[in-house]
Amino acid sequence: MIAPTPSPRILLIVGGGIAAYKACELVRLIRKGGGDVTCVLTEGGAHFVTAMTLAALSENPVHTTLWDLKNEVEMGHIQLSRQADLVVVCPATADLLARMAAGIADDLATTLLLATDKPVLAVPAMNVRMWQHAATVRNVGTLRASGVTVVEPDVGAMACGEFGPGRLPEPEAIWAAIQGALSDSASPCAAPTPGPLAGRHVLVTAGPTHEPIDPVRYIANRSSGRQGFAIAAAAAQAGARVTLVAGPVTLPTPAGVDRVDVETAREMAAAVDVALPADVAVMVAAVADWRTADAPAHKLKKDGSGTPPPLALVENPDILATLCRDPRRPALVVGFAAETNDVIAHAVAKRARKGADWIVANDVSGDVMGGMANTVHIIDAEGVDSLPEMPKDAVAQAIVARIAHTLANGTPA
Repeated sequence: MIAPTPSPRILLIVGGGIAAYKACELVRLIRKGGGDVTCVLTEGGAHFVTAMTLAALSENPVHTTLWDLKNEVEMGHIQLSRQADLVVVCPATADLLARMAAGIADDLATTLLLATDKPVLAVPAMNVRMWQHAATVRNVGTLRASGVTVVEPDVGAMACGEFGPGRLPEPEAIWAAIQGALSDSASPCAAPTPGPLAGRHVLVTAGPTHEPIDPVRYIANRSSGRQGFAIAAAAAQAGARVTLVAGPVTLPTPAGVDRVDVETAREMAAAVDVALPADVAVMVAAVADWRTADAPAHKLKKDGSGTPPPLALVENPDILATLCRDPRRPALVVGFAAETNDVIAHAVAKRARKGADWIVANDVSGDVMGGMANTVHIIDAEGVDSLPEMPKDAVAQAIVARIAHTLANGTPA
């Protein structure tokens, strides 16, 4: 008889900040995903969510103070810090990150963090200026150097009215990060199970390209790179050797992925050529269709006439079509189509025109580019498979699972 897999135990420290309300949905997702979650509510966090709400959602007592004599008789804070499989700090405010980095233990949350021998995942949320301040940058570097996983915040509008990096990621993305951290911290004594893409080489392109107009301006697409990076991460988790050719984005390199940074479409085309041969190519990058015919070495200046300088454009290399015609063509080539109208019709035409096995199409007329969720349609020789809206990490997992199934059966589906 096979013993049931124990539920992962999460200790969730809820920091003070307007984003604390998202912790409630995160608790619900952890429970829905089969996890057990115990909450520690900081004094600041209690100004935004209540202990009663977190207790009802988690179905566990919520801890708020170090000075609980009933528990501290048995050193309850030590037990809390050691019983979890993962400690999650969400939201991790600038103040909380600073105290973590300095090793301060002046309340229950920071005492737990100093006493724990388990992995720690911090999910920052703060004003953009606070996130970019030299002190916060230094503190995050200190935490990462000491083994704490610090998730990159989202970019977007904030409650204070400013725009930039510092938003708390959506709960679905945080739950995906938690699952990844739990996977990374699995017991090294357990025999590793080969992934479904073990022994395969997967080539992924991601992000935009920047085509210079002059030394300070460029032509680009509105791509964050998140979907491509998520696919590269999922393929690596499935056991593949992954080469990620990345346009100019600031995303961290996924674990187990070989990254090649490029800027222009021609640089990306050259990097793809060097990366071959591969078993699978997933071309997610939003490559600029055109570049300037002759970018000057100096900044273009206004001349006072009110007439902008003419820009002569030429087509960039078609990386997907070129790859599909290459004698070293991978067994499975997956292209992406970002459309604003007639999404499926344009994707069907693109698949035939380029010669790809699949085209993954999505409607980018909303906030998909830069957002955390995506709704995609997979077009292949058999028809269209439309997936529901999901976090981009979940979309990546679905695509990689389909890739693995296709390769296992020998032919593109």
